[in-house]
Amino acid sequence: MEWRDTGILLNTRKHGETSLILDVFTPEHGRHAGVLRGGISRKNTPHLQPGAQLDLTWRARVEEHLGAFTMEPQRSRAAAAMGDRLSLAGLNTVISLLGFALPDRAPYPKLYQQTEQLLDLLGQTEIWPLAYLRWEMLLLEEMGFGLDLSQCAISGANDHLAYISPRTGRAVTASAAGEWIDRLLPLPPVLLGDSPMDDREILTALRTTGHFVENQLANSLSDSALPPARAAFMDRLAILIER
Repeated sequence: MEWRDTGILLNTRKHGETSLILDVFTPEHGRHAGVLRGGISRKNTPHLQPGAQLDLTWRARVEEHLGAFTMEPQRSRAAAAMGDRLSLAGLNTVISLLGFALPDRAPYPKLYQQTEQLLDLLGQTEIWPLAYLRWEMLLLEEMGFGLDLSQCAISGANDHLAYISPRTGRAVTASAAGEWIDRLLPLPPVLLGDSPMDDREILTALRTTGHFVENQLANSLSDSALPPARAAFMDRLAILIER
């Protein structure tokens, strides 16, 4: 068995004396692991930082085996991430959520494409939070927990949408919210595809999507705890906005 693909490095762990097991996200083969012989060498180590883009070849005797990688570095994203704290927190969040949510060897080409585009924007603080919000909405959709914001769940109206049901992820108009208003999540216009008024609106939107990441996506994975990297990113974004 053999294939070649590009991939984003999610994490590594030591294997034996000199090798590493790479965990990567690829467009055609999904999240995939394999052994990289000599992975801890001085030649390889600088290129094996989370988020790095790699040209990968995977080989195994049978498909079910762990298999072995050979790799060539394509580009590093470490420098862009280290440029500011928000970028570093953002990179950690994306990598952590992918490692947390993705099943093994299931391809998600649309999610892969948007992930690659998002990571290539690291360091561009003025546009990155919005790009991350769009990415997180796609992650929820691809994992089966997409928000239904096309019309009001109660009235069927498709205008004046203002809230989201925390249980179903469906939109609700202000007039239909009624006595349930205190239990509903805010639906800022940016979640409907509109341009945000400011970063505070993006932060509000991320608090809404975060509810579904934590209470639906995470709970679907055997009640696994959400990686703390996302909370750290939210804290960093809030600090940046307050400044």
